[in-house]
Amino acid sequence: MKKFYLPILVAITFITNSNAQQNINFEPNGLGAGYTWNVFENDTNPPLEFVANPSMSGINTSATVAKFTSMPAGMFYAGCETSHENGMPDFVLDAAHATIKIMVYKTVISDVAIKLVTPGSAALPEIKKANTLINQWEELTFDFSAQIGALPEAFDQIVVFPDFSPNPRTYGTVSYFDNITFGVAEPNNPVAPMVAAPNPTLPQANVISLFSGVYTNVPVDTWLTSWSEATMQEVEIVGNATKKYNNLKFAGVETVATKINATDMTHFNLNVWSADFTQIRIKLVDFGANGAYDGPGAGDDKEHELAFEAPAKNEWITYSIPLADFTNLTTRANLSQYIFSSNGTSTVYVDNVYFSKAVTAGTAEFKVNTVVLFPNPAVNTLTIKGDNNIQDIIIYNMLGQQVLNTLPKANEATVNVSQLQSGVYTVHTTANGVVSTQKFIKK
Repeated sequence: MKKFYLPILVAITFITNSNAQQNINFEPNGLGAGYTWNVFENDTNPPLEFVANPSMSGINTSATVAKFTSMPAGMFYAGCETSHENGMPDFVLDAAHATIKIMVYKTVISDVAIKLVTPGSAALPEIKKANTLINQWEELTFDFSAQIGALPEAFDQIVVFPDFSPNPRTYGTVSYFDNITFGVAEPNNPVAPMVAAPNPTLPQANVISLFSGVYTNVPVDTWLTSWSEATMQEVEIVGNATKKYNNLKFAGVETVATKINATDMTHFNLNVWSADFTQIRIKLVDFGANGAYDGPGAGDDKEHELAFEAPAKNEWITYSIPLADFTNLTTRANLSQYIFSSNGTSTVYVDNVYFSKAVTAGTAEFKVNTVVLFPNPAVNTLTIKGDNNIQDIIIYNMLGQQVLNTLPKANEATVNVSQLQSGVYTVHTTANGVVSTQKFIKK
């Protein structure tokens, strides 16, 4: 039976197992995407949608979020709710689990309301809080501590009112919400990069590459030694091979069988991405002329570790580190170990690990492609213009799914994006064999 809510009876429920909060998010494997959501008092009641994040920036880099369309003829308290039959399990509100948080992205300033409902449809008054930002993600916090013990039953339903408008409603709007948490929440599913690491642009002749899809790589014995304290997976980010280190305390990479002579190199380079690290450390180890760690001789092993504190999260960081900064690494002819370290609980993605030297006199400069997109945001068409002939344009959504591919064979191309859903997309443009990656917003 459909429930009708008076203004004072706006309903929301949160999900938990025996008070162990489980976050509601809308990724393909998220709990929210698997629940049944009913829309009420919203004129024709268009269903709740799970769509690409309209702005993967700031506090919310999730790929998929919930989209609620408020109809102009809908009630001012129109909203959506999980069903009792296919929604959150029973949850007991207590002092440790009395704070509900929700992320919202709205185009208007208005109240957001949430409320908990029991299996018998009993509910206390909703709690409202207005967003203060528009066209960007904001997290709102709701304190339910005053409602602890007010009802004898546990709660099994959450109702979200993304745009609790003045009475009567005089407009229609689109609101997005995501990442609902309650009290001491379990961590979200690990966040992964939605775009590949940027491609390096130096010529092959000036590079010794351990791992990159751009260069020919030298042999590497292992990307995770037996003495490492981490796990490692080979993953693809938008079709680009990437190393994923989980619970990274330290991970050893070795080229013992084929040591690297980086005497002529000037920099050590890599790309890293993480949603939760607070530090990244990089150690280089040279085994010396005897070719063995702590081998016979007069202690010819050399090593040095650099630490980079508070690295930016949720974006690819390009480290191009002068080898001179590894001050104790006084020899580089027999490099055999490369150790990546972090805080022990973080997930860190690594790509494009290579040594490089500056382009020398008499060597042609490797021209970086300049590609511009306009208009951005786009409604019907997106124009892509480059300095060089564009061989290929591929557009991916935030789930990494290819949604468009065209072969313009020209410096400029206009792409029809009218059929794409609203959201953020990634454009991979190939020119002169080099891929440029940029984002655009489809309105």
